Amino acid sequence: MTKIVGGTATMLLLAACASTPDSGAPTATATLRPASGSQVQGQIKFTQVGPNRVRVTGEVSGHQPGMKGFHIHEKGDCSAPDAMSAGGHFNPNKSQHGVTPAVGHAGDMGNLTFSDGGRATIDTTFEGLTVSSDAANGIIGRALIVHVGTDDLKTDPTGNAGARAACGVIG
Repeated sequence: MTKIVGGTATMLLLAACASTPDSGAPTATATLRPASGSQVQGQIKFTQVGPNRVRVTGEVSGHQPGMKGFHIHEKGDCSAPDAMSAGGHFNPNKSQHGVTPAVGHAGDMGNLTFSDGGRATIDTTFEGLTVSSDAANGIIGRALIVHVGTDDLKTDPTGNAGARAACGVIG
């Protein structure tokens, strides 16, 4: 009987540990709100998973189907109706536009793919970012933007992704 109770207690303890989030990793969130007259909105979470690696997870809804540009912008200001107050792409290293922060601007996160129902989910890890406000590649206090068009992943500095459909400050 002792082994069963002890085994049950151990199993419960292990299950509790497995369901506890990693409390040591820095995290931040951005609540995306519509811009430029769109209906695009969502919630994105950023979790530090390595020295210069950030896992980005979340869901965005209310967009037209297809691939849409997804970037971190330099200013944490979404006050303008068209979100132009967020400034340009976050680019502390003065890099050319690219596919990811590791091979382009620190703010380059490619495209989100929206379904026919107007929803997109993300669960990707990006190299070259930190969940920090102090580091040169820190994203805290910057804006997260979803664009109306597809990022072509090459045209500098914007990827020709068009107007800003949603904006949220990372904090």
